[in-house]
Amino acid sequence: MKFPESWLREHVATTASRDELSARLTAIGLEVEELQPLGDGLDGVVVAQILSCEKHPEADRLQVCQVATGAGTVQIVCGAPNARPGLKAPLAQVGASLPGGMAIKAAKLRGVESNGMLCSAKELGVDADASGLMELPADATVGQPIGALLGLPDASFELKLTPNRADCFSVRGIAFDVAAAMGAQVTPMQIPEATIGHQATFDLVLDAGADCPRYCGRIIEGVDTGARSPLWLTERLKRAGLRPISPLVDITNYVMLELGQPMHAFDAGSLSGPVGVRRARKGESLKLLDEREAALDEGFLAITDNDRPVALAGVMGGWDTRVTDATTRVFLESAHFAPAAIIGRARKLGMHTDASHRFERGVDPELPRLALERATALVLDIMGGQAGPVSEAALPEHLPRPVAVALRRDRLRRVLGLVVPDADVERILRALGMQVAATAEGWAVTPPTRRFDIAIEEDLVEEVARIHGYENIPTSTPTGEVRLVAPSESRVADGVLRRQLTGRDFLEAINYAFVDGGLLATWQLQDGAVALANPLSADLGVMRTALLPGLVSALARNQSRQQSRVRLFELGKVFHQPTDGGAPIETPRIAGVACGPQSAEQWALDDRDVDFFDLKAEVEALLALSGAEGEFRPDDSPWGHPGRSASVWRDGQRIGWLGHLHPRLARSLDLDGEVVGFEIDLAPLATRAVPRAGEVSRYPSVRRDIALVVPETTPFSALRASLQAALGALLRDVVLFDRYVGPGLESGSKSLAMGLILQDVSRTLTDRDADQAVATALEALDRDCGARLRS
Repeated sequence: MKFPESWLREHVATTASRDELSARLTAIGLEVEELQPLGDGLDGVVVAQILSCEKHPEADRLQVCQVATGAGTVQIVCGAPNARPGLKAPLAQVGASLPGGMAIKAAKLRGVESNGMLCSAKELGVDADASGLMELPADATVGQPIGALLGLPDASFELKLTPNRADCFSVRGIAFDVAAAMGAQVTPMQIPEATIGHQATFDLVLDAGADCPRYCGRIIEGVDTGARSPLWLTERLKRAGLRPISPLVDITNYVMLELGQPMHAFDAGSLSGPVGVRRARKGESLKLLDEREAALDEGFLAITDNDRPVALAGVMGGWDTRVTDATTRVFLESAHFAPAAIIGRARKLGMHTDASHRFERGVDPELPRLALERATALVLDIMGGQAGPVSEAALPEHLPRPVAVALRRDRLRRVLGLVVPDADVERILRALGMQVAATAEGWAVTPPTRRFDIAIEEDLVEEVARIHGYENIPTSTPTGEVRLVAPSESRVADGVLRRQLTGRDFLEAINYAFVDGGLLATWQLQDGAVALANPLSADLGVMRTALLPGLVSALARNQSRQQSRVRLFELGKVFHQPTDGGAPIETPRIAGVACGPQSAEQWALDDRDVDFFDLKAEVEALLALSGAEGEFRPDDSPWGHPGRSASVWRDGQRIGWLGHLHPRLARSLDLDGEVVGFEIDLAPLATRAVPRAGEVSRYPSVRRDIALVVPETTPFSALRASLQAALGALLRDVVLFDRYVGPGLESGSKSLAMGLILQDVSRTLTDRDADQAVATALEALDRDCGARLRS
C-alpha cells in the first residue's frame, strides 16, 4: 500500500514528525518498506509561463524562450520537446537548488544567455517523468511558489502489509491505527448526499447469493468526459503509485485508495438493464478493458446487463461497456463481493488488479454506499452532470455481521506477561473503531465491519499488544513444567533412515508436494490426485500421489547438467483423495533413485551401471534397521520395467515398489540411460519390535550344509521360515551360499545350498543332535516347500 504523507495527515491529526510516524507505523505492524521524500528544497522554484519561443541560432534542439516569472521576464534556453508559448511550467530561478544537488546559475548555452531552468517532474524530485517540462494547470498563478501549488514538501510511504490487514489497503484504514497508536483522533468525513437531478435508475438483480450480498449503483447524466482531473487529484495518485488516466478512472481509483472500496464506471448508454450479478456459465466469454478475451466458467462472478456478461466482478470491467470520449451518461457501481468468490480468479487469467487484491482479502460490507456518495461528489465537482437516486440491492441474510469476542483480563495478562490498565485497553480498542462493553471478567468487544481479522480472543490480545507497544512488553524466560517426550523404541527414527542412505552415497532431495497433473498422467499415477483450488502456477496444480515422479525429475535435471552418476532419496508425504470424498489421506514414504555407474570412478572396481540388485540391497539395508527381512515379488506397475521390477512385501503386506523404470516412460521423460528406483511406505518399513536382550550361549555352534532342489518359484524366505518353525531356538542362522540352475536339474527347478548354524544355550551339541536337527529340517522343507535333498 502506497500513499502520500499529506493524505494520511488529512485523515488523522498528529504532530508527530515524518520519522516518528514511520517508526510508529512499523512498530504497530504496518511495516514501512520505503519512505521517499518528495519536493524537499524547492525554494526559488516558481510557476512560470512561456511567452514566446524562438529557435536557438546554434542548436537545432534548443529554443530560446521568454518566460514570465511574476516579477518580470527572463530569458531561458530550453531543450524540452513540449516547450511552447502559453505553457505554464516550474521555473528554477537563479540561486535555487534542486533536490539532486544542482545549483542554478546564470549561464550561456551555445552563446545565448539563460537565466534559470524550466524543469521536468523528475528534476523536481516529484515523479519519474523526464520526457519534457512538467505541465501545470492553465489557472496556476504565475510567480506562485511551486511548493504551494503542488502541496510540497511531501513524502510517499509504502507499507508492506500482511494479508490479514485488508482494512489497511486504504488511507482511512491506516488512519485508525495511527490515531490509536499516537493518541490522536481520526478526522470525521463529511460526505453529503448528492442532490438528485433526475430519476433514471437500473433495476438490480442479485443471483449469486452470499458471493455478492450487496450491490449499489447510480446513474449520473450530462458528465463532461472532456474534463481534466485537477492537479491535486493527479498528484495524489502519482504519489500513491498510480498513473492518472482519465477523470472517471482517476476518481474511482482515488476513492479506492482513500476508503478501500474498489468501484467501476460503466457507460450507461451501453446498458439496457436490468443490471445483475450471477455466476458465469461455462462457455461464456468476455472482452476485458485490457482487450484480452477471457474464457469464463462457473468459478467466475459476472456483472450482467439483461443477463449478458459486461464485467468480471471484483477483477476488471468489460470492453463493450467502457467509458469513452463520447460518454455522457455514467453508471457508477459499488458492491460487496465475498473474498471466497474472488480469490484466485484474476490469477487464473494471468492478471492482477488492485480491485481483486482488495476483494480477495475482504472489503467492508458497509462501505459501498458511502464510497458511491464520495465518488458522486467528486464526479459532479470535476465533470459536472446530474446525479440520480442510488439503487441498492441487498441480501441481509448473507451479509457478514460482526460478532462480539470476549477478552478476559486474566488471559490478556497471562499472554503478554504484564498488566495493561483497563482504561488503556478500552482506549486502544475504541480508537481502533471497536465497540467495547465491560463484563465481569473483562470485555465483550465487537469489531468494526472492516476488520475481517478479528475472530478470537488472541486477535484482540494482539491488537492491545501492538498498540500498547511491543517494546513495553518485558522479556522473560518461560516458566513451567516442560514434558520431554522420549522417542518410541518401536519405530526407527526418520533421522536413522536418512543417515543410512546418506552413508551409502545417496543425497537427500526435497521436492514440492505440488506437481503437474500431466506428469502424474505420464506415470499413470493420476488416480486419486488432489487438485488445488488455487495453485501457485499451472505446473503445480495437484498434490503428488507418489514421490518417484518428482525425484526422477530432479534426477533428469542433474543429468542435463552433465551429472552422469546420480543417487537421490526423499522422505516426504504423498496425498490421495478417498473415494468417499473425505479429507485427503497423507501417507509418509521414502523413495530413492539412481543412475549411471554403480560406484564412483576408480581403478579398483570394474565399471558397471547400477542395476536392480544394487537398489534391492539398499532396500534390504533399510529393512534391516527394523530387524525385518523383506520379500520381493514380481510386479506389473505400469511405470516399472516388465521382468525387472518387484513389489516389496513385509509380514504379508505390500509396502512398496522397486525396479527399473519402463523404457517407454524413460523415453517420454527424456532420461539418459537406465534409471532404477524404489518407493516404500514409511510406517510399515520403520516399525520394529522393541529390542530385548537375549542370552549369549557359552557353547560352540555346529554348522551343517545342505543342498536342496526346489521349484523355481519358491523364494528363499519361505525355506527360511520353514526351517525356523521346525528347529525353533536351536537354529541360530541360515546362510545361503549357492544357487544353481542348469544341466542336471529338472526344468522349473533350482538348487539352493545353505548352511544351518545350530547352537544350544545349555549344552554342546553332539553329532547325533545335529544329524537329528538336519533330518527334522529336511522333513519340514519337503512338507512345506516341496524341497528335496540334492543327490
